[in-house]
Amino acid sequence: MKSQKITMGSNGRLDVPDYPIIPFIEGDGIGPDVWSASKAVLDAAVEKCYGGKRKIEWIEMLAGEKAFNKTGEWLPKETLATATEYIVSIKGPLTTPVGGGIRSLNVALRQTLDLYVCLRPVHWFHGVPSPVKHPEDVDMVIFRENTEDIYAGIEFNYDDPKAKKLFEFLKEIGGADKVRFPETSSFGIKPVSKEGSQRLIRAAIKYAIEHRRPSVTLVHKGNIMKFTEGGFKNWGYELAQAEFGDSVYTWEQWEQTKKQEGEEAANAAMKKAQLSGKIIVKDVIADNFLQQILLAPKDYSVVATLNLNGDYISDALAAAVGGIGIAPGANINYLTGHAVFEATHGTAPRFANTDTMNPSSLLLSGVMMLEYMGWNEAANCILDALKTTIMRKRVTIDFYNLMHDATLLKTSEFAQEIIKNMGTGVILEKGE
Repeated sequence: MKSQKITMGSNGRLDVPDYPIIPFIEGDGIGPDVWSASKAVLDAAVEKCYGGKRKIEWIEMLAGEKAFNKTGEWLPKETLATATEYIVSIKGPLTTPVGGGIRSLNVALRQTLDLYVCLRPVHWFHGVPSPVKHPEDVDMVIFRENTEDIYAGIEFNYDDPKAKKLFEFLKEIGGADKVRFPETSSFGIKPVSKEGSQRLIRAAIKYAIEHRRPSVTLVHKGNIMKFTEGGFKNWGYELAQAEFGDSVYTWEQWEQTKKQEGEEAANAAMKKAQLSGKIIVKDVIADNFLQQILLAPKDYSVVATLNLNGDYISDALAAAVGGIGIAPGANINYLTGHAVFEATHGTAPRFANTDTMNPSSLLLSGVMMLEYMGWNEAANCILDALKTTIMRKRVTIDFYNLMHDATLLKTSEFAQEIIKNMGTGVILEKGE
């Protein structure tokens, strides 16, 4: 059968053919190693589960150093056009150009395609070395706003005439007195919109409902940034009650009941909502949340937050379950269907072409991609095989250095071990 493009249906859902064309960017540094391993596993799982009735046709897009060496551009227009046309794509880690016009290739892709959700599921695989006592308590899905906040890139260096002009403007409208050292102050502007915040929070609540998650937590720093981060929180509660009133119970409702009927009545209303299957929508100050994910991670399930907070939180949570080497990620626009699945770690150029690094971040991003396409059988096949491989302690150097009696595998060997373990079942006994 002829390969076809993935399209967005009129019903707002992806239309995925049996032989979809999916673009890929292999990435810089260790990118080619981890992509080669991940592709082998993805192809093997699709073949095993569907017996040739489904198959991915991969086409390469250029970005990063490989693109610059071939075209003189870090992010060619053709690549953006291809990612737009084919809707779903996957990429390895990309370097940040030094002295180039693009601050970050990853940010450029997200903003150009308006991929407003950075989706980061975080949970622990049994046997993965972790610095925390109970990594099994961590099971969260992070919805990080992807297009606004300081990542909008509105910055002016202190010696730029524009910075001086901005300071003069602050003097006109008020606020210049807050700038302690105006002659050497650089400025950054943090745009946070109601529309951008609510589309992110809407996606998080829909995810919680569809996946039967108990809560959505709005993480913010609204006690200090009252109109940006505080706006995010307020707009989130407004959206939850206006659009999901029958499916959610918010802390604002709890506060109102407490004020009118007392704390006992408010607690009873909360309990009733939980027992009826309603999603609890709550909020936490960002610095407190970074404490709570260590002290009480079981209290949090789906998390919605702004761009910078999400950056910190995602990496902190990844560390708790074994590091960003095993943390997947996706950048999604749920309205257009466009999605770029990606490794969440850096390029590690010192280890390029050594065939030593863990491909799990990119591979698990590929699993997320299969789930997004509705190919859950292949996704689960890979997850089970990966769990088995880790439990048998046949791992790459990062885990090998932290495990007792492990077997060291190269990147390519680790991929083949996963393929070998497809369909064998998962070992759950301790010590195996």
